Amino acid sequence: MEGDEMDQPIELRMSNGRMAFGDVPEHIDELLQEAVRARDIPDRCEAILWDAHRAAPRVLPVYYALYKFYFNRKRLADAERVARIGLDAAAREGGFPADWSRLTAQTTDWTALGAPRFFLFTMKALAFIELRRHNREKSLAILAKMAEIDPVDQVGYGTIAALAKGLGE
Repeated sequence: MEGDEMDQPIELRMSNGRMAFGDVPEHIDELLQEAVRARDIPDRCEAILWDAHRAAPRVLPVYYALYKFYFNRKRLADAERVARIGLDAAAREGGFPADWSRLTAQTTDWTALGAPRFFLFTMKALAFIELRRHNREKSLAILAKMAEIDPVDQVGYGTIAALAKGLGE
């Protein structure tokens, strides 16, 4: 998280006020906001985020905060690792396979909030991470699966897909 983005609280709500990826207990939200305040001390910020994860390993937004932290610090291998762990956690919670290549439009209700929405959002993040790591083919494979299971593009993966396709031209 850089610049003005870091000055804002970690926003986990949609425009209608509902939590996008599931409820965040107050004590975990406080840790996430403390991590934002510690942004100028990356080691401290990272430690707080992992404290939040240890305190609530099933709270999906903590994975989001962690992979975003790593991505914005250009620690792409760490961002990818956390995103993949987050996919596993969301799949467990949602009761569907963690292997995104096995998913279909009928696997679950992909329009549901919570685990399904988080899974889609994290797939999009993983596609972007792969693209930034110069793994265009992996990124395109993830994006193709997203187009299959979420044809209305609820989480905005189309932007990443256009970028990935543009890099190949």
